[in-house]
Amino acid sequence: MANTLMETNFHFPNQLSVYKGKVREVYTLKNDLLVMIATDRLSAFDVVMPKGIPYKGQILNQIATKMMKATEDLVPNWLLATPDPNVAIGKACDPFKVEMVIRGYLSGHAAREYKAGKRTLCGVAMPEGMKENDKFPNPIITPATKADKGYHDEDISKEDILANGIVSKEDYEVLEGYTQKLFQRGTELAAEQGLILVDTKYEFGKTKEGEIVLIDEIHTPDSSRYFYAEGYEERQERGENQKQLSKEFVRQWLISNGFQGLEGQTVPEMSDDYIETVSDRYIELYEQITGETFEKADLSHIQERIGQHVSDYLSGAE
Repeated sequence: MANTLMETNFHFPNQLSVYKGKVREVYTLKNDLLVMIATDRLSAFDVVMPKGIPYKGQILNQIATKMMKATEDLVPNWLLATPDPNVAIGKACDPFKVEMVIRGYLSGHAAREYKAGKRTLCGVAMPEGMKENDKFPNPIITPATKADKGYHDEDISKEDILANGIVSKEDYEVLEGYTQKLFQRGTELAAEQGLILVDTKYEFGKTKEGEIVLIDEIHTPDSSRYFYAEGYEERQERGENQKQLSKEFVRQWLISNGFQGLEGQTVPEMSDDYIETVSDRYIELYEQITGETFEKADLSHIQERIGQHVSDYLSGAE
């Protein structure tokens, strides 16, 4: 088994604080800089699995940073540099407390709500007569409140966001416009690789100067759902499941082994062989989404490698 990055404990120059999320660890430095490190932790059903997945952090970080560079002509983002395969460094922002979820197809959470008889989601109407995985006439934005640690994100309507003062009307309209532009570009990038971008989420923040920018991950298999374009129509006509490109395969394995993150359930043991297959699938996801061959980083001394690369960048940035 290859080495994995499960957690970090750095003390960078001018470090003010560190936040540890389910997968990413964010170091806040003076001079309004953030160092975001993507670990190899695997989360499903809001539970972090006991073992890491080799190269997963590198894969998520590199897809996200590539996609930011591929969309920076449309929407400004927080990214300044990627000094290490697992690291992104950028501008500190005050994050908006909503996730901008956008859906081009009736899939996942939207499909479950539709099957339960609901015809509105987050205040947005869904047409009658749709089947699971059908395309919406136009993509719909279904925001979610960003939960505090340990709690699930929750659906919320634009009207409630504005009424509760979570985001100002002026800022929300910018977020809406950026979300639509990013999804359109993501759809085009996916089509070039023979994929359909089904749904995704974007997160935004505001810089000290007041600029709204894209933050966090974008168009990764952890934040997005992709279908293979080839055979999509035929599978819909036959009522078959679509070929997906996301981390759904991990969720399905957990469900088949009696785990859905519910109280009293135990995370099933992941053998080294299974973890290797998950790593291989993530590499496949990377190559399918980017159209590039994945180059494995040296895993022999991950912590030292990251620490050195970040320190070198910061010393040059001073």
